[in-house]
Amino acid sequence: MEPDNISGFAAPGFEAVKQAFVENFRRRKEIGAACCVYHHGEKVVDLWGGIRDKSTGFPWERDTMVLVFSATKGIAGLAMAHAHAHGLFDYDEPVGAYWPEFAQRGKGRITVRQLMSHQAGLFALDRRPDAELVSDLDRLGAVLARQKPAWEPGTRQAYHAITLGFYEGELLRRVDPQHRTIGQYFQEEIAHPLELDFYIRLPEEIPNFRLASLERPSPVNAISALLEMPYFGMVVMNPRSRMRRALWGSELPEQEAEDRIYARNLEIPAGGGVGTARAMAKVYSEFATEGTELGIGEETLSQLMAQPVPPVHGFRDGCLKGEVRFSLGFAKPGPRDTSPGPGAFGAPGAGGSYGFADPEARIGYAYLMNQMGAHLIDPRDAALREAVYTSIGAMSPSMRAGESQARRRRWTTPLPHRQPAELERNRRG
Repeated sequence: MEPDNISGFAAPGFEAVKQAFVENFRRRKEIGAACCVYHHGEKVVDLWGGIRDKSTGFPWERDTMVLVFSATKGIAGLAMAHAHAHGLFDYDEPVGAYWPEFAQRGKGRITVRQLMSHQAGLFALDRRPDAELVSDLDRLGAVLARQKPAWEPGTRQAYHAITLGFYEGELLRRVDPQHRTIGQYFQEEIAHPLELDFYIRLPEEIPNFRLASLERPSPVNAISALLEMPYFGMVVMNPRSRMRRALWGSELPEQEAEDRIYARNLEIPAGGGVGTARAMAKVYSEFATEGTELGIGEETLSQLMAQPVPPVHGFRDGCLKGEVRFSLGFAKPGPRDTSPGPGAFGAPGAGGSYGFADPEARIGYAYLMNQMGAHLIDPRDAALREAVYTSIGAMSPSMRAGESQARRRRWTTPLPHRQPAELERNRRG
């Protein structure tokens, strides 16, 4: 597709990001998309273009929002981090300390950290969640509490594709003095103060013309991706596999939409978020630059930046069938990843969307689209991220890993007696 309606800007020095964005339309079959980048708290890239609805040809506009699937996990993780920063729970306490019913059936020693790092063995429910169950929080909480771990918690990892958000939501509802859902908490404590166009629970008043319609991967794209990772493809296609069961409920944001593009007032915290790239980049930027506006302290930030704690049998994932690293609700870079720096935290979504914070580079980044891809690492997003790091004069993230080790230790070790001036000197290196 030849782009003729790319809008927005790239600040001087970030022209390579705009070029990569344009090339996604010319060479990588982009239909509609947006990309936003903050650097040192300043918006340096804000681009959008293409069409939001292939059937009508309506353009992707400045305030167009789209479903981001599992990139929602990162937003939910930020809501949980905010709650942690404000003293509502501790990552290393047992979940049962805050939610006594959770402790049944061998779950008494599962910590919040293990649960949020996909190590609790609770990747699928004993029944398929539907809209009626998801909307009845007391009933959903009882279903969650009665689950039995698939293996001893803390020994293995399996991607909690949808259940992660349900468990986070019920935990937050228990510790929040107002007993809000995670979607309500995010709106009131984070989205409203930062003026974000992002919703974990899309409200009724959002009209269809603000929403982009998703396009599934083409057969050629899907086959190409399967050839690159045949074992994962077989797992996804097997209806009895752990991965397929872990995805139960992922269909609800679209399935329950009726005559609208996405369902309204339905909260799927691990896969149902809808918003703009600008909103995602801005909230990640807040967490990449000390989080002072939201009251996020150094202790919480150090936890988010820290390297993930592996389960006993390592990071090989029982659902994804590969080595993947998770921590506190986020995806984390691995030692050989060409993703952001080692202290970064964020989440990709099915089809190609991605958002993250990189506090070492002081970047908040988001890329969203409506033409879904089938690759685990989407080439459109990869091109944009490469352009971002080139633009700030950084080495490739994998090369930066070794050089930034000492700095990362300063960030990831809580040092409560440091003065602000000393912290700023360290961050500037």
